[in-house]
Amino acid sequence: MGPTVRVVMLGTGDFAVPTFQALADDRELQVAALVTQPDRPQGRKQVLISSRIKLDALARGVPVLQPEDVNAAEGVAAIRALAPDFLVTAAYGQILSAELLGVPRVAAVNLHGSVLPAYRGAAPVARAIERGETESGVTVIRMTPRIDAGGMLKIAHTPIDADETAGALEDRLAALGAPLVVETLRELLAGGSEPIPQVRSRITKAPKLRKEDGLIDWSKPARVIHNLIRAMQPWPAASTSLDGNRGAEAEPLRVIIHKSEPVEAGDGHAQAPGAVIEAVGDRLVVAAGEGAVRLLNLQVAGKKPLSADEFVRGHAHLLLGHSFHNGGRSSV
Repeated sequence: MGPTVRVVMLGTGDFAVPTFQALADDRELQVAALVTQPDRPQGRKQVLISSRIKLDALARGVPVLQPEDVNAAEGVAAIRALAPDFLVTAAYGQILSAELLGVPRVAAVNLHGSVLPAYRGAAPVARAIERGETESGVTVIRMTPRIDAGGMLKIAHTPIDADETAGALEDRLAALGAPLVVETLRELLAGGSEPIPQVRSRITKAPKLRKEDGLIDWSKPARVIHNLIRAMQPWPAASTSLDGNRGAEAEPLRVIIHKSEPVEAGDGHAQAPGAVIEAVGDRLVVAAGEGAVRLLNLQVAGKKPLSADEFVRGHAHLLLGHSFHNGGRSSV
């Protein structure tokens, strides 16, 4: 692979950062540009904030393009003018048109955060954890106009820890996949790496996360609730509501759950799902449909996160004899 091999990287989310860095650090590649989503207003003050990958590109002197629609005529023309040998995408945020996929001299490839054809879609990491998977991985595919449907070029597997959050797993998968992308480009240039078609009967979906996906249903088994709490980190975060003794006119207290563990229900007495079983010291345990969930880190909406011990000391009057229940919004 010679030093004139030109790559245009399309990426926005943090998942794309290790791949961009691996491409930019390779002496035999030239990253001609980074294409990333336009800066969006964030937070209560709606301040425009640049992504990590954009800041990295600017620090390296890599040109940055931020088209509102990368498939519009001007977007395609700008990328064609860069004369890329490869397009590489990861967590970009827009679907590429057939015209744009035809621009690179060799190929357009994508790094996806699952072992395809499982978990096609926008949220493969979170959906895998939500559904209790014990193994995940990454796939480098040759891109087609259909989402995540291209032939598979490289695959790597990794186990999912029983308490691992989506954010932590995504970081590991990003690091796992970055060198695979570079290896794939080398093999494609050498005429190898024939894509393997995906088996349609094994396709599963990983739809984009919504705020309401984080609402906890206490009638579910404890392990299912624990998996949901892990899957919703860092966004939208799992949440619940606590009635407690707040007066007849007070709205339920909305509580975000950041960390938990499934436990046995206790002494065998029947408890309605959501009922507070224990609230002593660092033991804050809530009944589930099967078993119970020990809450380890919580946050009253609009406040700072607290350990279970801190939460119990500050909210003891709301806990014993009361219940968490479904409802409320699911964003911090």
